[in-house]
Amino acid sequence: MSEQLKFIVEQLNREPFKKNFNLITFDSLEPMQLLQTLNDALAEIDPKQAIDIREEMPEQTAKRMFTLLGMLKYKPPGGMSEVSSFRQGLVIGSKPVVHPILHWLLQRIPELKKRAYLARFLVKLEVPAEFLQDDVIAETFHQYEELVGGFKNIHKECEQLKSSGFSTAEIRRDIVAMEEEKDQLIKRVERLKKRVEAVSNHQRMLELARQLRVEKEREESLAHQKQEQKNQLFQAEQRLQRCQIQLRDLQQAAADEKPESLMKRLEEDIKFNSYMVSEKLPRELENTRKVVKYLQKVASEPALGQAELRELEDKIRETNTEINHLIEKKMMRNDPMDDKLSLFRQQAAIIVRKKETKVEELQEAREELAAVERELNMKSSQAQERGGAKLIRGDEFKRYVAKMRGKSSTYKKKRQEIAELKVEYGVLQRTEEILRERHTAGQQQLESLEAQRGISGYSDTQEELERVSAIKSELDEMKGRTLDDMSEMVKKLNSVIAEKKSALSPLIKDLRALRQEHAELAPEFEQKKAQYDTCAAGLESNRSKLEQEVRMLREETAQEESRYHHINCMREITESQMERAADQSKINQSMDIQVRRTALREKYIANTAEQESLGKVLRQQVKQVRENQEPNMRQMKMWKDLETLLECKKQCYLKAQSQAPIGHIIQDVGKDMLVL
Repeated sequence: MSEQLKFIVEQLNREPFKKNFNLITFDSLEPMQLLQTLNDALAEIDPKQAIDIREEMPEQTAKRMFTLLGMLKYKPPGGMSEVSSFRQGLVIGSKPVVHPILHWLLQRIPELKKRAYLARFLVKLEVPAEFLQDDVIAETFHQYEELVGGFKNIHKECEQLKSSGFSTAEIRRDIVAMEEEKDQLIKRVERLKKRVEAVSNHQRMLELARQLRVEKEREESLAHQKQEQKNQLFQAEQRLQRCQIQLRDLQQAAADEKPESLMKRLEEDIKFNSYMVSEKLPRELENTRKVVKYLQKVASEPALGQAELRELEDKIRETNTEINHLIEKKMMRNDPMDDKLSLFRQQAAIIVRKKETKVEELQEAREELAAVERELNMKSSQAQERGGAKLIRGDEFKRYVAKMRGKSSTYKKKRQEIAELKVEYGVLQRTEEILRERHTAGQQQLESLEAQRGISGYSDTQEELERVSAIKSELDEMKGRTLDDMSEMVKKLNSVIAEKKSALSPLIKDLRALRQEHAELAPEFEQKKAQYDTCAAGLESNRSKLEQEVRMLREETAQEESRYHHINCMREITESQMERAADQSKINQSMDIQVRRTALREKYIANTAEQESLGKVLRQQVKQVRENQEPNMRQMKMWKDLETLLECKKQCYLKAQSQAPIGHIIQDVGKDMLVL
């Protein structure tokens, strides 16, 4: 079981999970967290399973996992007899059920991914027989089966093409494209030959074009050599700058720091370098060699067919089952000494992993520090070159003002000269235009003469040759100057390197003595460190156990305290109720009428009688309301009609007041008269 857990933790800590578990943290996971880890593994196989199990019901989660595991053909360890216990354990997140599932999934993730992908298309839909009686449904289902069969054939062909290692279609396309390009090139060459044959003296022109091409190629090679020399010069300058920075750092370290700090820094560097050389780099080199050896072996073997792949998969599956049986037999022995050794191995693995992470962090920090130091030195040198860090004060400021006044007068003179030059530039530009027009006319006349004599293009070829010869002479001069500069630079660099070596020789001697002292102190340090690591590992394991026990005891204490307070409250309530009951029994047994009236029984009887009388009064009022409901409703309707009539009269009166008076109305008994 421990080997199974180690394999699960190791696989979960790798890509694409990156869980950062160890055996202790993984074994202490809650059932919900364990089910979420299982769901993440299933989501890696089938992306549709990538959900949070806290957002769905446990029955839905269990049903979804059962369906996917059945599709992946997972068989429970106990067989068909323990299917119910397996389902119950998966629902509650039991470790004996979830751990074998994770172990089985993580062993064959690529195979299960392929199986899940194929299941999306190959798992047939179950259609009842009575539905297939319909012709449309039967025809659709027949088309569906044909599509499934076609998918199987296409997938087989795809796998065969992948295993073959090359694609004939791509080769055919490349051959066709190359043949087309060849035909196009042949046609272009024939057209160019026909055009050249029509020109007189074409052999000499072809020779000149060939020489021009050779010179251009030579020019390109010279430019390439020049660029390479510039790159070498730049790299030499960078090396010189790095050496200067290292020398400055060493001088500052020797001037500012004490021997103890230097010794401490050297010890740290030696420890880091010795770890890198003796442990980290050999391990990485060994892993790389194994990968290369495996890849060479795979590349040297011929392409395997589908039948051979199936045989290999069967052998791998049988070997895995044998390994699982051996692990189960080993766990059944349950040797306590092996458990202790596994705990110590786990602690040692944790320490090694922490050490590797710290070494990687230290290396990254050193690289970042070196980059920042280089940038800082560059910025400081730029600031010193530009003079931006100096402050001008006192007499220097006066001299600076006088200097600026002289520069301003010089600037005014130069500006006047620039204005005169601009005027002259306008005159020269006009002259250039006139000369260009004359040159164009002469060139046209020369071309017409060349055409008459049958030597058209002669002048252009002569100018091109002169230009090429001038460029060649300039390049030769530049090459000579560049070589001289490079030789002088090499001499300067050799002299500087010799000076630096002579300056570093005493420091190297001191470093040798310090190395010898470090070699004497290193075994003692390693011994002490090993003792410290073993003690720390034991203390850490004990601390984790004690913390777990303390957490459990605290939870039990909190539960007992809450239970204690609850019982006390219930006891106090019961006592108060018992006291009230005793008081009421004493009052009821008393012969004094005044005392008996204070009893709760008498009060409740009085309240009951009062409420009954009040209920009688209310029932009479309800009866009266029911009897007078219809007259009251009619009276209320009459009042509403009267209110509406009065409102209407009010509106009419206000409307009459707002209009202009035409006359006045005389009202009499039985008649109304309008007098204008």
